[in-house]
Amino acid sequence: MFKIINKIQFSKESNRMKEIANTAIARKLYKETKSKNLKFLLKERFGWMNDYINDDDYGIEVGSGAGFLKDYISNKNLKLTDLSDDEHLDFKNIDAQKTTFDNESFNYVIASNMIHHIPYPIKFFREMHRILKKGGKLIIFESYCSLIFQLATLIMKHEGFDFTLNVWDEKSPKSDEKDNWAGNIAVPHLIFDNKDKFRDNLGHLFSIEFEEFTECFVFLNSGGVTSKTLHVPLPLAMLKMLNFFDKVLIKLFPNIFCMGRRIVLKKSY
Repeated sequence: MFKIINKIQFSKESNRMKEIANTAIARKLYKETKSKNLKFLLKERFGWMNDYINDDDYGIEVGSGAGFLKDYISNKNLKLTDLSDDEHLDFKNIDAQKTTFDNESFNYVIASNMIHHIPYPIKFFREMHRILKKGGKLIIFESYCSLIFQLATLIMKHEGFDFTLNVWDEKSPKSDEKDNWAGNIAVPHLIFDNKDKFRDNLGHLFSIEFEEFTECFVFLNSGGVTSKTLHVPLPLAMLKMLNFFDKVLIKLFPNIFCMGRRIVLKKSY
């Protein structure tokens, strides 16, 4: 892993993506957008998850944010949850570190770009193990803090990263407990990169069933939702070509170009 610096965090005041936490604006802009770039990105980001969900499964998304997932998951039993009380949520005020659901409630749980926001990620994994049925799946999309992602973070002054933390220490928070939208995009690396440490600390709860690196210029050229960024609108054929180009670059140089990680964890017992 290439590291420009080991640790940097930005204040809310310096963040150039100030509206990102406004889910009402995000939903409005998403519904109004005619951008093929953004819809293509989200289809790529979420569509693969359908391969791990059966039609009769019951599941939830934790940390749903603006709640776009139902547009891309074919399963009709998916419910949206988050810490907020937003109207679009099926279950409101749900802390993914300590939910109110019964043991073994769900066949699957989806966590998209939310683990790096959790103050105590190990508590989260234990809780997901508790609410998943035997053989249940924790389906994850997370950031990949490559060189290009670090540069984008430094430019946008959004969230930040800290590679120096001991992610397995449950006593200290990994992000700001007072800010639900604070994040540390190094956390997925600290959890998943070292497979021996993953097995030592979480192997009794989950096994890794699938892992794949994804996203670069398709993401950077999406235009964003609430925080609009410069982009070049492209037709579908060009977006597919760009996606193929991403896959080649990520295959050859993941630590430079990769910006996303797909993971499926299976409940161990």
